[in-house]
Amino acid sequence: GTENGFKIYNTDPFRNTFSRDLEGGIGLIAMLFRWNILAITGGGNNPRYSPDRVMLWDDSQAKCIGELKFKSEVKGIKMNKEIIVVVLEDRIYVYEFMNLKISDAIETWTNPDGICCLSSQKDMNVLVCPDKEQGSIRINNNDATHTVKAHDGSIVSLALSPDSKRWATASEKGTLVRIFDTSTGSKIQEVRRGADPAKIYSIAFSGNDLLAVSSDKGNVHIFALKKSESEEEEASKNTTSYFGFMKGVLPEYFSSEWSFAQFKFNEDSDAIHTAWAFTDNNSLVLVSKKGDYYLLDVDREEKTVTKKAHLMVNSE
Repeated sequence: GTENGFKIYNTDPFRNTFSRDLEGGIGLIAMLFRWNILAITGGGNNPRYSPDRVMLWDDSQAKCIGELKFKSEVKGIKMNKEIIVVVLEDRIYVYEFMNLKISDAIETWTNPDGICCLSSQKDMNVLVCPDKEQGSIRINNNDATHTVKAHDGSIVSLALSPDSKRWATASEKGTLVRIFDTSTGSKIQEVRRGADPAKIYSIAFSGNDLLAVSSDKGNVHIFALKKSESEEEEASKNTTSYFGFMKGVLPEYFSSEWSFAQFKFNEDSDAIHTAWAFTDNNSLVLVSKKGDYYLLDVDREEKTVTKKAHLMVNSE
């Protein structure tokens, strides 16, 4: 979303595929896969629409085909072929995509960043969001609903794996990231970003193999994931303390799993968001609010991250 409309980019190879001038600012924007349907809210210095409304935009017709109104500012939007999820600061509304009828209203803990995850798998509606108690997560898995106490502090970042079988979360402290099983709610793994508190900007899965975590410390950390709750081989690629063999004796810090590779991004970049480029499972895309685009190559065997490209989106 821009001060005048919106732009659509291909991530790998990187290119601006489309731009639309709406003569007003767009705050939030969600795209339905690679289709022409988008959900947008107004934003910026001269909002095109009110920030408390979600407009369904059909770009093939260059017009709005639906509208959802709320009593407070919209913080997040998610869509798939079945439902539209609208996130407010303390509540989430779920609508049927075809007729815009409301199907659920979920009370949440204070959620100023509008965090929420929605599956993109066919015939599967998995919704993961903050529950109404601090540090708890609610999972709607088709017709089943359960809650998990993930952290003591407020949840600030959340991610769902591409197959919707796992989700990961970080709290306001930002030192630990925990990975859970979607169907059972059990914790599969816990990895440590660092010892000092940090603001986690985003978490991204690459299938069920790797996890990327970005923060305001200026680093992106790459972790290897277990293949199952009892599997240890992949996780062993992560770095552990020399004192890890004394797990249960020394404080938890000394038995933590640390990232096996890191990338230091531009110090001037603000709020780096991560996403895996699925055309190449070893590629990681980073995008900042200021317009930095990074394409990185992750080598699990050598435990390295190499910069393949760095461009400025705003210079396009």
